[in-house]
Amino acid sequence: MARSTSKDAQALFQSLRSAYAATPTNLKIIDLYVVFAVLTAAIQIVYMAIVGSFPFNSFLSGVLSCIGTAVLAVCLRIQVNKDNKEFKDLPPERAFADFVLCNLVLHLVIMNFLG
Repeated sequence: MARSTSKDAQALFQSLRSAYAATPTNLKIIDLYVVFAVLTAAIQIVYMAIVGSFPFNSFLSGVLSCIGTAVLAVCLRIQVNKDNKEFKDLPPERAFADFVLCNLVLHLVIMNFLG
């Protein structure tokens, strides 16, 4: 039983690697940006757990900024992906402009929350 499970897991990882190798470079860059944003939020949570959360609104705004940026980057990835037929008429420049505008609004709200 354990052998078939390990073979299934190896086959799954191999198929994921081959699928990701076929991913275009611009989507890989967006994936890296999403991982960076989520990792930054995790680091802030660990820092808050170790040091404390005295200015809690600062901690909350930092984490929400990171998570919001990651969500907007995932939306950008969905819109820029050529295989997605729902956004095939949307040019990549328009998707990036939407991403920048939404990030601007998000960070203005975050700065307003800081006070």
